Amino acid sequence: MSTFSSKWEKSNSTGFTTRMRESVKNPGPLKPRLDLAVRQIQVQVAKLDATTNKLRERDASIFNKVVSSIQKHDSQHASVYANELAEVRKMNRMVTQAKLALEQITLRLNTITELGDIVVTLTPAMSVIRSVRQGLVSVLPEAEGEIGEISGLLSSILVDAGTVGGYNLNFEAANEDAEKVLSEAAAVAEQRMKEKFPEIPSGLPSGEGSQETS
Repeated sequence: MSTFSSKWEKSNSTGFTTRMRESVKNPGPLKPRLDLAVRQIQVQVAKLDATTNKLRERDASIFNKVVSSIQKHDSQHASVYANELAEVRKMNRMVTQAKLALEQITLRLNTITELGDIVVTLTPAMSVIRSVRQGLVSVLPEAEGEIGEISGLLSSILVDAGTVGGYNLNFEAANEDAEKVLSEAAAVAEQRMKEKFPEIPSGLPSGEGSQETS
């Protein structure tokens, strides 16, 4: 237990960026590395939040163009803008889902107090982060590398925790847990989209641009 305590609690006084580099290269104590991962995830959550705000502004601008085109009985431009609006809302839904999933992972990581918790919590967390990373590639290409670093850091922590504690990784149960997190995030994201964004006016020709606007 003393071996685990030294690996868990030992602090590091070096700078943030230096710790990020060294944490990947050098196993070191687990607790500071886990705290570093949490902070890095929180940085990504803040970036995703800023992205949703920008997409919301873009949504409002395009929505006004749809309304204006309908008022002018310009169905051609109304349909073009409606399809563009559908794409923006699709991106916003994806970013919102990713943000919610990462927030859930942060909450879980903050509850870790024992070695066994690391294995149980990190295995599904890494699966969620991989899914988030893949989903954001088309929307935020720069997020791929940053989230990849977080995934690498969590992977090294998980391997070290498993080695120290002699735990076996149950990937089947972890994947089920990860799917649950992602499904819940998707459901909440969908509900928020319905609550925050108005539906496209009914004057639009049927079947064009309306399927993604909920």
